[in-house]
Amino acid sequence: MTGLTPPRLDAFSAPTVEPGRLRVYLGAAPGVGKTYRMLEDAHLMRRQGVDVVIGLVEPHGRADTSALVDSLEIIPLKEIHYRSVTLREMDVEAVLARHPAWCVVDELAHSNVPGARNRKRYEDVLEILDAGVSVMTAMNVQHLETLNDAVARSSSTQIRETLPDSFLRRANEIVNVDITIDELRARLRQGKIYAPEKVEQALANFFRKGNLNMLRELALRTTAEQVGAAASEYRRNQGLEQAPMPEKVMVCLTSRPGMERLIRTGARIAGRLATHWFAVYVEDPGADHRHGDPAAFARLEEYQRLARELGARIVTLHDSKVADALIEFARRENISHIVFGQSARTRWDIFLHGSIVNRFLNEMRNTTVQVVPVQRDKK
Repeated sequence: MTGLTPPRLDAFSAPTVEPGRLRVYLGAAPGVGKTYRMLEDAHLMRRQGVDVVIGLVEPHGRADTSALVDSLEIIPLKEIHYRSVTLREMDVEAVLARHPAWCVVDELAHSNVPGARNRKRYEDVLEILDAGVSVMTAMNVQHLETLNDAVARSSSTQIRETLPDSFLRRANEIVNVDITIDELRARLRQGKIYAPEKVEQALANFFRKGNLNMLRELALRTTAEQVGAAASEYRRNQGLEQAPMPEKVMVCLTSRPGMERLIRTGARIAGRLATHWFAVYVEDPGADHRHGDPAAFARLEEYQRLARELGARIVTLHDSKVADALIEFARRENISHIVFGQSARTRWDIFLHGSIVNRFLNEMRNTTVQVVPVQRDKK
């Protein structure tokens, strides 16, 4: 046959590679358990038949973390010679050649040694994602570029390794790994985070309670903001109606110790939403609260004073049925966020008499319910 010209090879574009998924384990500080949780999830994936490997994990001498690392396939690190020393970095080329379904990459904000394939480890991760490999990675919230100055002022510590906030916005999933401040400081004292000789200095500086409280709030807020933005983007792409902005916040007070934490939580939520909030207490009409338990009455007055100072409208409801009163008020005022204190009651007591939180979850389906741990009553 004549007159037929064979097609040019470059006339066909190469198939587009779908980017991998990105899951970020976000924490408030070193030692909260990000790497351990990430490795636990990697093991779960492997048991489910998913091809998962370790690109790089830093156990930092923690035996339990090392045990999880050793039982997964590890991509050997690449040796790079720099200023008469040999350093090791993640071997991006080897990861791409192996091309697993998922790759575990720790210490996301790390700066690579000069001579490495990329300047920063998050750039390594972006390259791996663009090749179609999904990545699990971990970072602390203080390494976000936009938070760097605020963290430096609060902690008197200069955070030198940062990454752009746009990286976090790319994440398909963000897992907030959170433990209490006291538990984190206890882990530090037990030598589970830093070497013993560094513990006291860390407790007096970066691991101060005030600084950790701020970092914990930043981690929770960052996670909430990213999840909210992702949900909004999804609804926009699907042509769905945008969810209405939350309108009102209600904090449910009792006279038990520890309500200050609830009040501050409610004030922070209301502040972020730029909305009104209520501090609500349900009083039994048949009880003499002032004289029956003077200490409890004094605590309640102090809680209401604090809430008022933080911008709350103080509401006292009179009803012997606490749950009924709170639900009726929430419906009447169109409450969208409700903050409860964690109950110290036994499971048997809850089984017999019910739980106010469970009532809200069952009957207030369009309301966000947040349960905050509080100090237990002293017997």
